[in-house]
Formats: sequence, C-alpha cells, structure tokens
Amino acid sequence: MNRRLGVLISGRGSNLQALIDATRDGRLDASIAVVISNRADAVGLERARRAGIEALCIDHRASPSRDEHDRAVARELGARGVGLVCLAGYMRLIGAPLLDAFPNAILNIHPSLLPAFPGVDAQRQALEHGVKVTGVTVHLVTSELDNGPIVIQRTVEVMDDDTPDILGARILVEEHRAYPEAVRTMLDGGWRVEGRRFVRSVNAASA
Repeated sequence: MNRRLGVLISGRGSNLQALIDATRDGRLDASIAVVISNRADAVGLERARRAGIEALCIDHRASPSRDEHDRAVARELGARGVGLVCLAGYMRLIGAPLLDAFPNAILNIHPSLLPAFPGVDAQRQALEHGVKVTGVTVHLVTSELDNGPIVIQRTVEVMDDDTPDILGARILVEEHRAYPEAVRTMLDGGWRVEGRRFVRSVNAASA
C-alpha cells in the first residue's frame, strides 16, 4: 500500500485537519494527495486548500446514480495514485464501485465502540442507553454501514452530567488521536483480515 492518502469529507473536516497535522509533524509518514467532498459548501475543502492540498467537489446530485457517483470519485482518486482512502465525516454510503477499486483500503472513523451505536447520533444513543463507557472506532469500510473489521478502538468515559455535545467533544479529542494511528497501522503493513477480524502480526503489533 503506497502512502498517498485520499480524504473524503462532507463537512468541516476536523478529522481531516488531524490527518494534515499528523503528516506535517512527523507522526504519520504519508501525504494527502487529494481531498474530495460531495458538497461544494463543505468547510473542509477550504481547510485543505489552505494547507496546499488539492480539493475537489464531486456533487452526488450531479450523478444519475449512487454507483456513477462512486465511479467518479474512484476515478479521481486513482488518477492521483491514492493508496488509502480515509472517510472523515463523509455522509455517503460507499458502494461497490469504490469498494472494488480500493479493496481493504478504505477507512472510516465512528464515534462509538462499534458494534454498539452505529449510524447517526451515536453520542445521543450512548446516553439514552445509559452506558458508562463509549469511545471511537476506526474500521475498514464494507458494504454494510459501520460494520467492517475494526482497526483501532479507544474508550471515553461517560459522565452522569454529559449532554450529546459535551460527550461528543471528548470523543472528538480521541478521534483526532486514533485516526492518524490507524492510518499508520494500515500503511506500515503486517496485518491481514480474517473474516471480521483485523489481525496484526506479532512484530507489527510490537513496533
């Protein structure tokens, strides 16, 4: 897997910024080749441009189908030699054209300890369920929502006086730490997928 990243966003791109920072301060030996959003008004596009990174909008509404949109995204990623795709607040389900173009090479980050609380409003789900611990999951993307092999998880304690916003802010801190680490794990190799499990070799895990 080469070390050129493609980052897909739909909004402000705070996890994009975490990846940018990690590539600039030496924590992550990689480069971000392109940032793509399905929304022209995504704040993260300007964030990327300020960092000198190519930023594109491929509006999903301009494509006749979900698959056609995914093919357009895959073409742009492939044209820039991207080896690993990182979803950073990308509010689109990934379909077969993109999954087939990047097999076991698309990552997503989710604000819960999957398989608990998939989908939207994970922080609110956690509070309503009454859990005492939630967290962050970085996983490989499959055709099923928030259901791919888990690369990294980090825990966050739930406080009795938390609101979804307060809890979400603490989770976001851990997201910004976990995502660069997960990307580094992917790029460094020494891993395999066995069924639903992401398995690192002993040497890779101790590195």
